[in-house]
Amino acid sequence: MASHDGSVFKRCGCRHPDTGKPLGARCPHLKRKGGGWNPAHGAWAFQYELPRTSGGGRRQARRVGLAARSEATDGLERVKNLLDLASGEEDIEVQVADLIQAALAARRPLPDAEEVRRRITAGVDVRTRVPTVAEWLTEWLQGKPDLAPGTRASYAGHIRKYLIPHLGRIRLDRLQARHVEAMFTAIEEANAHILECREAHDPQVQASVRGRRVISLPTKHRIRATLRSALSEAVRRPDLPVTVNIASHVRLPSCPRTRPVVWTPDRVRRWKEEGTVPGEVMVWTPAQTRTFLTHARRYRLLFPMLHLIAVKGLRRGEAVGLPWCNTRLTDGQIDIRTQVVQLAWETHTSTPKSAAGQRTITLDTDTVQVLRAWKRFQNEARLHAGPNWPDTGLVFTREDGSGWHPAQVSDWFCRIARVAGLPPITLHGLRHGAASMALAAGTDVKVVSTELGHATTHFTQDTYQTVFPEVARAAAEATASLLRGTPARNTAPVG
Repeated sequence: MASHDGSVFKRCGCRHPDTGKPLGARCPHLKRKGGGWNPAHGAWAFQYELPRTSGGGRRQARRVGLAARSEATDGLERVKNLLDLASGEEDIEVQVADLIQAALAARRPLPDAEEVRRRITAGVDVRTRVPTVAEWLTEWLQGKPDLAPGTRASYAGHIRKYLIPHLGRIRLDRLQARHVEAMFTAIEEANAHILECREAHDPQVQASVRGRRVISLPTKHRIRATLRSALSEAVRRPDLPVTVNIASHVRLPSCPRTRPVVWTPDRVRRWKEEGTVPGEVMVWTPAQTRTFLTHARRYRLLFPMLHLIAVKGLRRGEAVGLPWCNTRLTDGQIDIRTQVVQLAWETHTSTPKSAAGQRTITLDTDTVQVLRAWKRFQNEARLHAGPNWPDTGLVFTREDGSGWHPAQVSDWFCRIARVAGLPPITLHGLRHGAASMALAAGTDVKVVSTELGHATTHFTQDTYQTVFPEVARAAAEATASLLRGTPARNTAPVG
């Protein structure tokens, strides 16, 4: 071939018997006596004059040691095709030449033409090394120093447990929706295995899955959301050849909002007879909540906090981390500005993660009286303890003045509920009950939404508006009364 088009040649490692210099392509053994190439001697190679370096230096694309002439010819054509992708743009030609030169020097395969074309189209430097999914997820999380501790722990768990084990080895720009869907299929198969082993009669089989939990559909959606957030950052990065956030195209069954289910008399009866809990999120009726608070009065250190959560719907971390400086009993208001977040057993004090979470709550007269009585008791305990009393500034403290651990509050809540003979709910269920009671009592949904710290009234209304069957029954009777021509009752008792 002509030199300006590159060349394909055969050479060997023989040396001249007198001078000791390499013979290279001039070795007489490379060809047979008839003029054909000798397949038993030497190896094929190609070379091509590459565009000059950015510093103006000359260079060649050269690869030797190929077994067949066709390999050398194909290699030469691939080099030329790669350079043609630059369409005569000098800076891109230099980038492509650098990429070719690096691959040849490292004895790697030549770059894929389609991949180089995608990078050029995306305006990305073609020389950029594309990270694997594992490398990118790690870099992405490390590059977000301002994440709330709970959010960081959630992202890290998704990455460590699911995304890296299933997707980590795939190069970032080669990740496809089918890869992510295969991950969720594998998770579902693991779920089925866990459930099957739990039902087995063999104790060893049961023990093999002890401690492993079934991954719920909401958790799958959160895993996908973590990946989507990471890929959104990759799409925005000009140095990465990622143009589509494939996580947005991954199919998952829709995840309906979990609505609270109230412990009606019939549901309580079935729970007592069969142990059946009919919903993922259960709430007590107002009468059941009154029963709980009556029993909780026996626990002087916990009752004020539990009363506040039951009446005003504070989150556990908001109640545990509430300082006196944000509690204005004269005004009957509380400013929610801090919360205690539990990560494993460690706790961190932070601000609510959303703007809506930072809010002001108005207290009723009964709650103000409960908190005033508690403050007097706490002041007496402080005086008695003297210098041994820690200055936490917290509203709710233990007998020695230290703050409550969130998990301890949840444990005590469950104990009190059991002693009261009530059907099971979580401590967070008190918050759900407070929201439901407020709406059932006719409180404007905007007020309820604001005091709960919800971002939208739609979420509040859609989740809690019809929790208590008495409210739905009153609405049905009101509609029927229009047909009867009789006045409807404006309100309905809710226990």
